[in-house]
Amino acid sequence: MSQLTIAGNTVDVNEEGYLIDTTQWTEDVAQQIAQEENIQLTDRHFEVLNYLRAKHNEGVPISIRKVGKSGVVDIKEFYKLFPGGPLKKSSRIAGIPKPVSCV
Repeated sequence: MSQLTIAGNTVDVNEEGYLIDTTQWTEDVAQQIAQEENIQLTDRHFEVLNYLRAKHNEGVPISIRKVGKSGVVDIKEFYKLFPGGPLKKSSRIAGIPKPVSCV
């Protein structure tokens, strides 16, 4: 575990850069993490991020298939919004742990 300053906030992250404490997440933190991933967040991105955070808070395991069937975003758009590893990147930006389905 290490600490980083992201968007002026000191946050605890694991060795892969995922927040350890999800309560340290803010939209500003998300914006900065997304910038590191070369993603410019829009309202559409935040719809997906908020869905992921809600499912995580409910204790529901997240997978690409579940996101695609969520009614929030289909798989094609999910890949377009978060290219190069949509579930991994979106989870990191959403401030939740890396899903077990991600390698």
